[in-house]
Amino acid sequence: MATVLLTGGAGYIGSHAALAFRDAGHAVVVLDDLSTGARDNVPGDVPLVVADVGDEAAVTAALRDHRPDAVLHFAASVVVPESIAEPFKYYLNNTVSSLRLIAACARLGVPRFILSSTAAVYGLVGDRLVREDDATAPINPYGWSKLMVERMLADVAGAEGLQYAVLRYFNVAGADPAGRVAQRGPETTHLVKVACEVAVGRRPSLRIFGDDYDTPDGTCIRDFIHVSDLAEAHVAVYEHLNRAPDCPTFNCGNGRGYSVREVVAALEAATGRSVPAEVAPRRPGDPPVVVADPSRLRQQVGWAPRHGIEDIMRTAFAAERQRLAEPARSR
Repeated sequence: MATVLLTGGAGYIGSHAALAFRDAGHAVVVLDDLSTGARDNVPGDVPLVVADVGDEAAVTAALRDHRPDAVLHFAASVVVPESIAEPFKYYLNNTVSSLRLIAACARLGVPRFILSSTAAVYGLVGDRLVREDDATAPINPYGWSKLMVERMLADVAGAEGLQYAVLRYFNVAGADPAGRVAQRGPETTHLVKVACEVAVGRRPSLRIFGDDYDTPDGTCIRDFIHVSDLAEAHVAVYEHLNRAPDCPTFNCGNGRGYSVREVVAALEAATGRSVPAEVAPRRPGDPPVVVADPSRLRQQVGWAPRHGIEDIMRTAFAAERQRLAEPARSR
């Protein structure tokens, strides 16, 4: 049984990935500093190393203790407007810390590395589907911080013989259908999560950042992928990497875009709840349209998402209702 180490495995996406790897029969170790992740998101039988991914001594000790077959790197700062206001934070947390992690993996002979990256590396793409070999031109520090890690990983892999893959996420939403984990932690800016908080009464209204984009209804259009689908994609890519060491970059999306207003309407239809919304100024760093061409994952790995927008809304809302009913959780 192979062991995989997940950085950021107590966070939203990482905790779902931990469940997916356990469900597939792999042993899991989580390394997380719990700054945005929650201890309760880590199953009781999964070892948790509480440490910052940029702490070379702690990371080295974890790699020596657990000897993983692969490291999956989820730990990162991910809020685009914050990256514009605090670029130092993003280049330190995302770029510098990732370099230290990659160096530790190379030094200790970890054979495989899977990087959590982002569609933000593409920048302004127009209304066409985005392919993995399209030009990369980020328009915010978050995108640049991730693109730099992609470049560093490719260079180190070439020099050290490290097998790797890069998964570029589009908009991740929803929650584990079985209710085992959800999206917890500090205040979120994710559209679906915020809309669900409005639907259950946790917030008074949803702010729509800009309604004057060059799109059919004036609001931004994004590609949404269910978090459980994304988690299973990591398992599929990891198992593919074992068979095909030359593993490329993959877009992780559904291949269909929904505007902000369409997302609100889908949530209202799925839940029967009203989601009051108000228009606010555009946020800096937001491109009008970003939608994936996810065909490479299907063709090369044999994986495709199973959940549509309805499942995303239904599970996200169920998770928010569960969170509203539960007592405050420990970190």
